[in-house]
Amino acid sequence: MSELLHGLPPLVGAHPTVLVLGNMPSVLSLAHDRYYGNPRNAFWRICGQIYGFDADAPYAQRAAALTGHGVAVWDVLRSCRRVGSLDSAVQPDSMVANDIVGFLAEHPGIGLLAFNGAAAARNHRRLIRDPPDLPTVLLPSTSPAHTMAFADKLRCWRAALG
Repeated sequence: MSELLHGLPPLVGAHPTVLVLGNMPSVLSLAHDRYYGNPRNAFWRICGQIYGFDADAPYAQRAAALTGHGVAVWDVLRSCRRVGSLDSAVQPDSMVANDIVGFLAEHPGIGLLAFNGAAAARNHRRLIRDPPDLPTVLLPSTSPAHTMAFADKLRCWRAALG
């Protein structure tokens, strides 16, 4: 049986208006204790282009720039068992969801849920009981495992968040 993995706390500033939800942090993200810690993941490059910050800046600066634009980041899963980083490797019976409903109640200014990939959207639908009635958008995963061209990912993300 694989090790039980625990996700990261939400990345959130004073006045979030958008919540980007991934599924579960990658092995590298968990090891570095930071969101989208795999340098091949396009998340920070995409957000840097949309919001005008240096995607290669130190993590604290990138996080502050992102949250300063009203974007909060979290994951659907609080914990799970998984070998490797692929969403398809998550053992379904091990999934425990974060308290997204409670988070949204604490941050009533959030008006959009943006799912970073299909697994996040699917698990949110499956695990979150009585979700608030908010607009949602399914965005192409920024993971390097999702082989869509960077320019195409950027275009989709910019249309939703830009």
